[in-house]
Amino acid sequence: MNLSDIRLNYVKGNLDEQSIGDNPFEFFVQWLDQALEAKVKEPTAMVLSTVDESGSPRSRVVLLKEFKNGNLIFYSNYYSAKGRQMKSNQQVAALFFWDELERQVRINGSVSEISPEESDAYFNSRPLESRIGAVISPQSQVIGSREALEKDFEALLSRGDGHEIKRPEHWGGYAISIDEIEFWQGRPGRLHDRIRFLKENGCWKKQRLAP
Repeated sequence: MNLSDIRLNYVKGNLDEQSIGDNPFEFFVQWLDQALEAKVKEPTAMVLSTVDESGSPRSRVVLLKEFKNGNLIFYSNYYSAKGRQMKSNQQVAALFFWDELERQVRINGSVSEISPEESDAYFNSRPLESRIGAVISPQSQVIGSREALEKDFEALLSRGDGHEIKRPEHWGGYAISIDEIEFWQGRPGRLHDRIRFLKENGCWKKQRLAP
């Protein structure tokens, strides 16, 4: 197969300045709701990009768990590679791609840890297996074998659901404060619609970008 021959003509929608309005957060919630209604696979999955100590970009998929006060909330291990990178450089990028709707949302902003109380509340709402995984996994670290990881998992699981699994101090939530957000709608002939909001002096400036 010749990869250069793979093409898709986008025909499912359009995006204009009037329909998008002047509040990017309200429009983001509208698009997210539509992705949920359309049963998009993993609608809350977002590609999170950070920068390591050498200045190299690093990307991975994380899950959006809440959109609150204009902030994207997600959770991770503070000692993971991305955790260390976000501690040294708070500037991050996030990308949502909803293939079924032929849409993307690109976001740039700064990240910070949320309160321990908020992290506790979410951690305690998770299934038992997920809580155990957060406790026993030294995320991003080299391990001897999968068997060793599974042994630690089974040892904690065997204590039963009645055993309290507390949130480890190395695990919690992050909030991305948005400085720039771009909405992308696929259109025929590669003349895609792109509308960007930039925060300037606390206000949003709306711009149409060339595809």
